[in-house]
Amino acid sequence: MGELTIGAFARASRLSPKALRLYDELGLLTPARVDGTTGYRYYVEAQLPRARLVAWLRRVGMPLARIGEVCDLYETDPPAAGLVIGAYWARVETETAARRDLVTFLVDQLSGKPAGKGVDEMSDMRMRYAAGTDRGMVRPVNQDTAYAGARLLAVADGFGADGARASGAAVDALVALEESVRGADVLNGLADAVDRVNRGNREGSSGDSGTTLTAMLWTGSRLALVHVGDTRAYLLRGGEVSRITHDHTLVQSMIDAGSLSAEEATSHPQRALLLRALDGSADHARPDLRLHDVVPGDRYLLCSDGLFTVVGPDDIRHVLRTAAEPADAVSELIALALAGGGPDNVACAVADAVTV
Repeated sequence: MGELTIGAFARASRLSPKALRLYDELGLLTPARVDGTTGYRYYVEAQLPRARLVAWLRRVGMPLARIGEVCDLYETDPPAAGLVIGAYWARVETETAARRDLVTFLVDQLSGKPAGKGVDEMSDMRMRYAAGTDRGMVRPVNQDTAYAGARLLAVADGFGADGARASGAAVDALVALEESVRGADVLNGLADAVDRVNRGNREGSSGDSGTTLTAMLWTGSRLALVHVGDTRAYLLRGGEVSRITHDHTLVQSMIDAGSLSAEEATSHPQRALLLRALDGSADHARPDLRLHDVVPGDRYLLCSDGLFTVVGPDDIRHVLRTAAEPADAVSELIALALAGGGPDNVACAVADAVTV
């Protein structure tokens, strides 16, 4: 098989010579041969499928590190590579929707509508709320923290030797925002609070300690959501329950990639392995930040994994649909977790958007 110069290979693969040199330096697309005297790169036709895949994935915006993983998988298992690409794009669409919400919010702010759409509607709404935690039947201490207030709902699940302190500090940092941050500052306020908590964990905790965090802060007719880890937020609207957070765990990434089913994830030996948490590491602490419209009749549940790994989705759905008050829902959900053996701490916070 004849060799192709870098120019000929660039034309055939639709990648520029500059891009090919970069991909060589990154180990993403190594030439078949490099002339020892001139430094010229030469390729062979068998490399074209990988090069074209790189070009396509760059066009959809996939990061280079992820492209390398997909290309390596493509060479051994093309269907599996296809599943990874599909999972990546599903995540892009989710993040795009979140950015769309944020753009709408910012446009409203700059147009002189500080609460966004539904300002009059929100003035006639208030939140009924309740929160509770339990040590469970096995753990020696309770490292979960839950909070419910007029504007804030928060659940944190601490881990490690200083887990209780870490989860409490995370929620306390957000409680401080309940009266002080409104309007356009709410997302920045949440992001800054999370950053302070993470830096505090880096400076004040033992190396194995940290916390997950899921919280909602109401502003106008919307709520701002901040999420790191595997605590979760659910929404009951119109009788239907949906999860509005995405777990930052190894098993969830495997589900996204199509290499693990949701049913298999429940018994996976690494199901508790977190990919993001407030553990003092800048790499692991990047939160999801989103905005959601609030509709009268909405019921929101935030909970730790001590609930949803023990209590099945049908039971959670039933309680959210039938409990008369948020306090009733919290009590019933914690009771179900304990009835299931209570192997972990459990925390719940529930809020209803009601008209007055």
